[in-house]
Amino acid sequence: MAPPAPRRSLRVPLRALPALLGAESAPVRALSAPVRAVLRAVTPRTVRARATAAAGTVLGAALAVASAGLLAVLHANLVASAAAGTREQAEAVAQLAAQGRLTPVLHPGRGTDFLQAVDAHGTVLAASPDLAGRPALTVSRHAGSHTTDSVDPLHDRHRQRLTTVTTDTPTGPVTVYAGTSLRAADQAQDTTEAALAVAFPLLLLTGVVVTWRVTGQALRPVEAIRAEVEAITDRDLHRRVPEPATADEIARLAATMNAMLDRLEASGHRQRQFIADASHELRSPLAVLRTQLEVAHAHPDEAVRAELVHGALLDTDRLQALAGDLLLLARLDAATVAADRPRQRVDLTALVADTVLGRPAGPHRRTTDLAPDVRVDGIPLWLGRLLTNLLDNADRHAVTTVHVRLTTDPARALAVLAVQDDGPGIAPADRERVFERFTRLDDARSRDEGGSGLGLPIARDIARHHGGALTVTDTPGGATLTATFPLAPDVS
Repeated sequence: MAPPAPRRSLRVPLRALPALLGAESAPVRALSAPVRAVLRAVTPRTVRARATAAAGTVLGAALAVASAGLLAVLHANLVASAAAGTREQAEAVAQLAAQGRLTPVLHPGRGTDFLQAVDAHGTVLAASPDLAGRPALTVSRHAGSHTTDSVDPLHDRHRQRLTTVTTDTPTGPVTVYAGTSLRAADQAQDTTEAALAVAFPLLLLTGVVVTWRVTGQALRPVEAIRAEVEAITDRDLHRRVPEPATADEIARLAATMNAMLDRLEASGHRQRQFIADASHELRSPLAVLRTQLEVAHAHPDEAVRAELVHGALLDTDRLQALAGDLLLLARLDAATVAADRPRQRVDLTALVADTVLGRPAGPHRRTTDLAPDVRVDGIPLWLGRLLTNLLDNADRHAVTTVHVRLTTDPARALAVLAVQDDGPGIAPADRERVFERFTRLDDARSRDEGGSGLGLPIARDIARHHGGALTVTDTPGGATLTATFPLAPDVS
């Protein structure tokens, strides 16, 4: 016997499946494109229309389900009532047949239209006047009750309910048929359907109209907010959107928009003030520099000319430093520092030690108290700039000593850098004002001694860009500026 031939199977490479599927789905995509176009055309475009359409759809579905349920319950109750009446009559006649007291003429009671008693041979033993002389009824053998359209002893166009009961008698089994017309049930159902046909569209239309009006009224403040925001330009940031008196989401949206406009107006004011302050700061040294150069150019004495040129060079250095500070502030405001230089793990202890030791000797003694191995995630150049600005500020105001302390706060996972001087200190009322740009307190306003008023603002911005803060803390004497930074997570 020859071995059966191996069955061959269709093997399709996996890389061929996308092409096959694409070929099969191309007609589907071609057909779906018009469908999508039609859907886009009929889809409501506004929130008001979409809300109304959704409400109308839900309401229509609910009304359809409720109507179908009402008709089903009505039909079941009417048929059950008719079945109960015919069964009661059939059982009463069957009891008479069992007792041998069956009369040829049967009189239907309430809820029954006709009666008939038939023996086992199909002979009519008794019947109601409506069925007098009529042959025996024949129905299929089911349970005791039937709703039938085929058996029509009354020649009625309505459905009929037929109940059969079989009982034993002295002469043999007898089957009793009791039936009634479902005329009342059909009429009640027709009336209900007609009422629903009128009420359904009225209710649906009422719901759609109410939803349209309520939605329009609810969205009217949104349109007012939109129109006001559209009219606001950079020259009239003082304008505000109307806030509705309701305490709902739209009122909160209006309040949020006004808060945003407050911030934009304050930002614009700060920017204009910054430009004015920067122009003032640049104008004074430029005027001095021009005067020195003009005098040096016209003065015949070489010694005086050299001195004037030296002073002009100092003013140029000051202008260069001021321009660098302004550029750094602009970049900090634009939040580009983190993008310009990737952050890295920084040994803050070594950075502080190198910065303090690398400064030229000055008239004040510098002391340090540094916790070992304090590490943060940041930009070393900017962290060094922050410390340099703090040290410059301390050197300007110290009497004898500048103390630098670096500790950690394990409870809050912070590195704490404090620079303290023993100078006159900072009054509580000025502890926030010193971080405003171009702000210099009275004892620091001299051109030779005072800074530009940008060192501490730059230091605070750098601290904030590193997720930290810079504040003035209370000390028994002098002033202490404390910067905090999140400690780097331990990756060991």
